[in-house]
Formats: sequence, C-alpha cells, structure tokens
Amino acid sequence: MKQKPILLRHAAQLVTLQGTSAQPVTGTAMSTLHIIEDGAVWIEDGSIQMVDRDEVVTAFYRDRMQEAHVIDASGKVVTPGLIDPHTHLVFAGSRENEFEMRLAGKTYMEIMNAGGGIHNTTRATQAASEEDLYEEAYQRLNRFLQYGVTTLEAKSGYGLTLEHEMKQLHVAKRLQDTHPIDIVSTFMGAHAVPAEYKHDPDRFVDILVNEMIPEVAKSGLAQFNDVFCEHGVFTPEQSERILRAGMEHGLLPKIHADEIEPYQGAELAARLGAVSADHLLRASDEGIRQMAEKGVVAVLLPGTAFFLKAEAANGRKMIDAGVAVALSTDRNPGSSPSESMPFIMNLGCLTMGMTPAEVLVAATINAAHAIKQAHRVGSLEKGKVADLVVFDAPNYSYMQYNYGVNLVDTVIKAGKIVVQKGSLTHEVSVSPA
Repeated sequence: MKQKPILLRHAAQLVTLQGTSAQPVTGTAMSTLHIIEDGAVWIEDGSIQMVDRDEVVTAFYRDRMQEAHVIDASGKVVTPGLIDPHTHLVFAGSRENEFEMRLAGKTYMEIMNAGGGIHNTTRATQAASEEDLYEEAYQRLNRFLQYGVTTLEAKSGYGLTLEHEMKQLHVAKRLQDTHPIDIVSTFMGAHAVPAEYKHDPDRFVDILVNEMIPEVAKSGLAQFNDVFCEHGVFTPEQSERILRAGMEHGLLPKIHADEIEPYQGAELAARLGAVSADHLLRASDEGIRQMAEKGVVAVLLPGTAFFLKAEAANGRKMIDAGVAVALSTDRNPGSSPSESMPFIMNLGCLTMGMTPAEVLVAATINAAHAIKQAHRVGSLEKGKVADLVVFDAPNYSYMQYNYGVNLVDTVIKAGKIVVQKGSLTHEVSVSPA
C-alpha cells in the first residue's frame, strides 16, 4: 500500500542547512543555518520533495492537499534528523561499579590496566549470544530515536578476536535491516590490546593487519576502520600500520586521537587523510592546524569528558582554526552511557565554547560528513531522505538554553512518523521480533 504524503506546515523555524552537502561546514559558515520562518516540507515516497515557506508549498500542492497527512509545527523548530557519528552500539553488560571507582578517585586508564574498562565489556560481549546483543542494542536504538537520532555509526571493538568482532558487525547489520535508524558500521578491532598480548602488542597488530582486517573487508560488513591511538593502547606507529592496512583493503580510516594526553593522533589523522579524528581533548595546536588543512572532521564527544570529569575538547579553538566540528554521544558502557544527542548539544555550548547554531550544524550535516552520508541526510533539501525532527521549542537557541530536557516532539524517518508526542509509534517495534 502506497504511503500517504506528509505535509509539515507552519514551522516557526525550519532549519534547512541548505547547500552544505558538498563538503563539511567550517569557520563562520557553521553559524549559518538557512532558516525558513513559517516553513513547510512536502514529503513523498520517503524523500523530501519541496522545502519552502508554507504559502509557497501549499500553493504548489494545492490540488493534492487532501491526500496528505498534515503535521502542524506551529510554534516549533524543525531540523534535519540528528546524526550520531561515533557510537559503540553493540555490547553486553554495564559498568556502574567502575563509575563508583572513578568517583572514589581511580582514573579511566588505571581501571583499564587493572583488567576493567574495555576488557570488562569485552568479556561480557564475548560471552553473549548474537541474539542477546541484538535485543540489547535494539532497545538502545529505540531510545536514540526518541532523542531525535535518525542515523548513527556503530563500532565493533568489544570482541578483540575475529569471531567476536564479526559477531558485533553481524548484529549491526541485522539492526540496519530491521530498525528504522540507519546504521553505518566501523571495524574497531584495535580498541584495546587483549590481555594475552599485553607483553607483545605487536603480535596482536600482526593479527589485526594480516587476519582480521582482510576478513572484515571481504565480508562487506564495515565501511570504516578505527584505532584507539593512546599511550598504553596503540602507539602512533602501530596505529598508522593498522589504518594503512585498512586503507589497502578499502576501509576508510578513522582514529580515536589524543583523548588522554597529546599523542600525535591528530597529526596522524591529517597525514593519512582520515575521514575523522575523534575525542581530541588533548590535541596539539599543530595537529589542529594540520586537520584543518587536510579537511579531517573533528568528532567531539563532550559527554565522555563530562562523565569522566575531564576538561572537554576545545571546540571553539578548532572551529576558529577552520576545522569542521561534529558532535557525538560516544554511546558506550564505560565512559558515556547515554543516547541523548540533545544533551550532547547542550554540553557543546556549555563546556566547549560552541554556539547554538554551531552545535546544530555539528549534530546534523557535519556529523553526516563524518560518516560519508551527507549526500543522503543531514540537511532538508529536495531529493534527500526525509529525516526530520520537530522540537517543542520556539527557536533553535531555546533548545540549548533549556538544557537536559528532551524537547523532541515528532520524528520522521524516511517519510514515516516514528515518534509522535515523544512516544514511539506503531512504525517502530517496542522490542525486536
């Protein structure tokens, strides 16, 4: 049965981000949202057909108005669907005990080196069945959807063997096939050095390069290859070897860079032309300059810094230096257990010196560029996938001023209403079938 068109009308502010798909948005352009007041959108066959003032759209479609499902967005802000370009979606278990340890003074790396952290989640994920991982991740996706996220990236990295990394990637593929949210997958076998290779990490790098990366690439289950370049995890030299191996097999490079201390991660990202460098709490000025020069997107994760009680990345400095900045939840069980992109946007303003306009750009079109999806999503333009969020806010600044509150009223995903009045609709299963 053919789906009815949707006519969204009378948006107080329709944030289109028109004309931003060709390349990531940088500098002062991150403050330009291309807002239409009293805006309207005509949606049909899952895609956007027209975006303009209400009077223009309704005049063009006046002979078909009776066909459409009408959404009145009077007094509300409408944006592109939010995009989360850095998550560790598929995992088992939780780590609230480590939260208490950190509150008592233990650092993230101290906990990890004692067998906790990533290793804790790895043990739980290896022990979990594919079905259990699928069901847990499906529920996380439902929460993401209620926070306005319509596309996200999902990393492996809690398997650390080929078998279990592939298990995570298979689950992500199942979720892509069955849940409304679009999922882009990243292989991150280089998330940690397994305990059995603690004293010979280069042997594990050999396994990644010679065995795991070729098999993952052959499977077609991942588009990107990521590595945790950090003191005590993978050195810059090891990280470069891992990322270059991925590039040889068609996997695009991403990098967890300069999170705990300056470690040449941003410079490595620039040298390799990585799609993104993520975290960057301790990135050097020279690394930031090189990222701007090479067009590497900085994916900043203020929720992680907040949860670890660390100083956030300097988003203001990066934007002023000409780096394209994106935002993400970094959803994971150890350092950012949240699906709330709206709160991440709040933190972008409150802890990283960004403006309300900049965080919207960072959570939509720049986030789309960070996962190579800007040709499909991230702005409201004719021909793009009809992913939209209606926020119960009179203007886009109010969304950041009213922090810590979920103002999502309606979410449209690929032309279907999946959230209405803040609740999931019948288009979304409450639990996986």
